[in-house]
Amino acid sequence: QMESLKKRGWVIMMAKEFDFTFNYAEDFTVKSTKSETHNWFDLTYEVNLGGENLSLLPLIASLLEEYDAPDRLPPKLNLKLENGSYLHIDAENIKPILKTIFELYDQKKGDKIRIERHNAHLLSGFEDPHITWKGSRELAELSQKLHSFEGITEVTPSPELRATLREYQQFGLNWLNFLYEFHFGGILADDMGLGKTLQTLAFLQKQKETGRLEGQTLIVMPTSLIGNWKSEIEKFTPNLSFLSLYGTERSKLFAEAQNYDILLTTYQLCLRDQKIFQEMEFYYIILDEAQKIKNPKAKMTVAIKSFHARHRLALSGTPMENHLGELWSIFDFLMPGFLGNLVFFKQQYQNPIEKDNDISRQELLKRRIAPFMLRRTKEEVLHELPEKIEIVQKVTFGKKQALLYENIRVAMEKKVTEVIKKKGLSRSHITILDALMKLRQVCCDPALLSISEAAKVHESAKMETLFELLEELLAEGRKILLFSQFTTMLEIIEKRLEENKVTYTKLTGQTRKREEAIARFKETDCNLFLISLKAGGVGLNLTEADTIIHYDPWWNPAVENQATDRAHRIGQTKTVFVYKLVVENSIEEKIIKLQESKKELYKNLYDKEKREETAFQSEDLIKLLKE
Repeated sequence: QMESLKKRGWVIMMAKEFDFTFNYAEDFTVKSTKSETHNWFDLTYEVNLGGENLSLLPLIASLLEEYDAPDRLPPKLNLKLENGSYLHIDAENIKPILKTIFELYDQKKGDKIRIERHNAHLLSGFEDPHITWKGSRELAELSQKLHSFEGITEVTPSPELRATLREYQQFGLNWLNFLYEFHFGGILADDMGLGKTLQTLAFLQKQKETGRLEGQTLIVMPTSLIGNWKSEIEKFTPNLSFLSLYGTERSKLFAEAQNYDILLTTYQLCLRDQKIFQEMEFYYIILDEAQKIKNPKAKMTVAIKSFHARHRLALSGTPMENHLGELWSIFDFLMPGFLGNLVFFKQQYQNPIEKDNDISRQELLKRRIAPFMLRRTKEEVLHELPEKIEIVQKVTFGKKQALLYENIRVAMEKKVTEVIKKKGLSRSHITILDALMKLRQVCCDPALLSISEAAKVHESAKMETLFELLEELLAEGRKILLFSQFTTMLEIIEKRLEENKVTYTKLTGQTRKREEAIARFKETDCNLFLISLKAGGVGLNLTEADTIIHYDPWWNPAVENQATDRAHRIGQTKTVFVYKLVVENSIEEKIIKLQESKKELYKNLYDKEKREETAFQSEDLIKLLKE
């Protein structure tokens, strides 16, 4: 008790010595002023003391140096004023103000916060009894729409649309129209198979019906999707005219471009035709499989970002394949400056989230992008879709293959360790990936390796497992899609199939007659389709298949899921079985575990519900080489 009294007496003496004076405030004012010449609002935060309005921003600035999140502030705040007295505030009373200032302090201009329209949803407190809002109501209305999508206009599909939209597709059409009305860019990030192409065409058809389709829409896609877009336009929106700017004779077609609603081109051709496209003014630029511009420094990415358009849209089931910087690159195309420059983004979001497992930063990034990325999974919206059953088929090495694997693992671990010592981890990336690829190749088939030691091993446990599985599945009448990363592996499988007189068809990047290969599987009694992951992971609708085999696992689970979605999509009526062939006690088992950690990052960023994060570090690649 004596100690307690001493402490209390010390506090009293300190207060007396420094003559503390406290001012109490409960009512605060936020003024919103819209710029007459630019697309932003200025916010001024004030508190009234004795008839004098004081700016809160300079007072709160000191808190930012001590606390990195509003939830970590003490319940009572004492902010020092210029006259030496203190402003006493209950933190709860100004929590919405504190939250906004913490999140948007990088937008501070003097004693104001400058807020772009695309950040309006980060505001809160419009209904708070302690906060009075004055000025433009437009910001409050926009904030509400971005926050909850309440008030988004219901769009009646054009009668020219030859499709009946599902409920979630109708919402997608409403959302696309909302982005258009407020001049925002966005990512339609639905799972593969949910109809991103249809929703986009339904929107463009509505634009034409209402007379707002002024000029051409440029749609950029991987080469493999040109045929798909042509058929979808002809099927669902024949009223939209289109021109395919593809092929060696395309230079003659540019003169006709202004006569069409839609222009189709590929990512590779955007770089070759860069100068021509830069001279054109597009109504919309739409990127399909937008993750193709994930590298902001790539010449193709730079070229596409230099094109001129009134509106921009991205379509991608995997807007982030490996790291958050890829997501930044897509938004940099859609709305430059929305997530700051790349250096700022890495400092504020990417590094804290990926390296430090900072949940608060992750939640802030999630809030920022939420209104501009619409993502629905098949599990959420297609309750009638048949079940997907995943089966991990374990494979055990024989003695010779196991010895080969271990010898290569030890040699590669030693090599990588030496390179890292000389160059450092960041500059050893290629060496690490090469080492990991060699181990993956041993798992698939030693014949993939061009080294003398591998040439002596004529056994492949996985190949034997595959053909035992194929014999059983084909006997049951299954229609099978067989995926592999390695086209050479598909050639080895192909040779074995021919020896066994098994009918098949194949699709890789070297396939010239792509449509014929697809038609053979869809329209004949050919029940086996060999597909390279790169050539056939997207843009195919193969609901005739009921079985998927992944011969070798890939780092990113989203890429594997895209391949699986060639069959497990709208139109599928049968249960889909997914087999993953995985060698026990190998790098492949470790890849499966690594996939799980990446799934958590995707869930935390995309899903509505908060989940615990498992961070993925670059150093994990090194661990894959260990025993």
